[in-house]
Amino acid sequence: MEKWQTFPVEFRGGLVTNLSPLQQGINAPGSATILRNFEPSIEGGYRRVNGFDKYDSTIVPPYGLPVVHGASQSGTTLIIANIHKTPEAGDTFTVTGVSGTYTIASGGVSFDATNNRATLTLTTSLDSSPANAVAVTFVTTTTEHILTGLAVFEDTVLAQRNFDIFKTAGSGYTHVNVPTYGTVLVNAGSQSGSTLAVDGLSAAPRAGDVFKIAGINLVYTVTANATVSSGESTLAIDPALASSPADDAAVTFLSISRDGASKLRFDRYNFDGTDKMILVDGSNAPAIYNGTTFTVLNSAPSDVVGAAHVKNFKNNLFFAKGSAITFTAVYTDTDFTAANGAGTINVGDDITGLSVFRDTLFIFTENAIFKLAGSTIADFRLDPVTRDIGCLAGDSIQEVGTDVMFLAPDGLRLLSATERIGDFNFANISKAIQSDFTDFVSSSTVFSSLVIRSKSQYRILGYAASFTKENSKGVIVTQLAQEGGGGVACAETRGIKAHVADSHLHEGVEYIVFGNNDGYIYQLEQGNSFDGSDIQAAFSTPHLPLADPRVRKTFYKMFLYTDPKGTVTISANLKLDFDGISSIQPDAISINNLVAGGSSDVSLYSSAVYGTARFGGKLQYVFEAQLIGSGYTGSLNFTSNGTDPSFALDAMTIEYANNARR
Repeated sequence: MEKWQTFPVEFRGGLVTNLSPLQQGINAPGSATILRNFEPSIEGGYRRVNGFDKYDSTIVPPYGLPVVHGASQSGTTLIIANIHKTPEAGDTFTVTGVSGTYTIASGGVSFDATNNRATLTLTTSLDSSPANAVAVTFVTTTTEHILTGLAVFEDTVLAQRNFDIFKTAGSGYTHVNVPTYGTVLVNAGSQSGSTLAVDGLSAAPRAGDVFKIAGINLVYTVTANATVSSGESTLAIDPALASSPADDAAVTFLSISRDGASKLRFDRYNFDGTDKMILVDGSNAPAIYNGTTFTVLNSAPSDVVGAAHVKNFKNNLFFAKGSAITFTAVYTDTDFTAANGAGTINVGDDITGLSVFRDTLFIFTENAIFKLAGSTIADFRLDPVTRDIGCLAGDSIQEVGTDVMFLAPDGLRLLSATERIGDFNFANISKAIQSDFTDFVSSSTVFSSLVIRSKSQYRILGYAASFTKENSKGVIVTQLAQEGGGGVACAETRGIKAHVADSHLHEGVEYIVFGNNDGYIYQLEQGNSFDGSDIQAAFSTPHLPLADPRVRKTFYKMFLYTDPKGTVTISANLKLDFDGISSIQPDAISINNLVAGGSSDVSLYSSAVYGTARFGGKLQYVFEAQLIGSGYTGSLNFTSNGTDPSFALDAMTIEYANNARR
């Protein structure tokens, strides 16, 4: 009688694709040849990823907050103002106070970019005449307008779409790029023409600002940067005043122009007891946001206007534009005076990213990394860290645990301090999946990244306009043990389409968000589906020789050890002899903890239905399955396609018998 043997496999090591099949089966039996939407867990094994849901059920407005330009409009023509991006034929919108949803006709857009107005021809006539300056809300757009920035600020999320910024706490959007110029009033009555005298200004309006006047028809755009003296100014405006406003009539500013904005980047800081965020967009002057007020640094020097990267370091704000780093005076966010400690440093090559790590500011270019140490301009010192390695994408830079991870030309790397003071290690942590990672990088045009702190996890997400949601890829890196890249494991995500992403911990709550071209903000680590769609997950073990690759085995049983949180439904396939074309493969095996009627044997709080659910049961952790087949090697492929709660695959044992050697 043949003697059965047991072969145990602990699932560990993550995705490995740089070994030959037999090498991997011998040397890394617990690793994976496929690990898609399973994440290496700090608790051991491979856990199916959690899902994501919409953070806000409505889209980020695509065109800012446009308003009706002038009352008493009727018919199929509508002029709107306070719009910084041209709408398109086929877009649909609603008008506050007017019944119906309206569609822009073919060829029906005339856009005045200078004065932020658009004349629209509609496919149907307006149901009634709208009031001046009431909101125009776009419902759908012909072209998908991509989110170009996401930032978690305290318990809200800021999102940039086209040239406007909004914030949400999950239930509706508030326009952020709105100026706060004080209590602005008309200064004297009987005014007419293309100027308007105002008072009560606390700052100078800029060209492109849009406002309305109480009691006056039409919406107005500032056409030249204003000069303020004792709170008073005469604004150059377009169009000319529709009528003479009353003295002290309220002037309400609707938006600050952020035309030309590209990728929104930011950093958080607190110099005076107030949490703030500094924002740069690669085109405009930086802006400061404190949760209420949006302040543009219009007096910033030319090396700061149009900055693409920013970091708070040693209580100075550092702005990167081209090859120059410009920083404020210490403990200030608006003072660029050299005599007060501000300054500029040139690194000689275009800067691709910044990171603060262990009292050092790291400055990345495509081909080199520099470090800036010191506390003030008196002792700041710039030194090269390496001239052989750089960063391809600044949005890939994240601090993970006590390391900094970034996308280098040859893969993902960790920047880690060593025991030698002032020295650094640059471990390549994507070597195990190098060919797959190279394909991932080459197929993506934009990268975003985030950290899931509770899981010691880094995710880099690729984006291209041609990607569907289903084929959008990302890479998971879990830091499992020691620093320096020796204790990491990788996996792949599929189905998370992200152009921008951010994560931040606020008062013990970790906010993890991303967005793409459909206009929604999504929150990761929420629910058991990808916004209502099934999570398709797969894990394949290496081809295991079970001690001797030249002895045929007969496979009898598998015991699968799991860590479920509820219902588990898995399909398992035994693949024999490297799944060769001449091998006959056994049928799939269904593994689940469902009872008759298709329900789980246990009920979980928040998902159980009283009167229907079964109470008092226990979760099944070990699943036994009969295996059928004979071969020299065997690989188990596990797939899950559904909305079950997350579960982990911890280990398995295979029971088999050796046949006679031939």
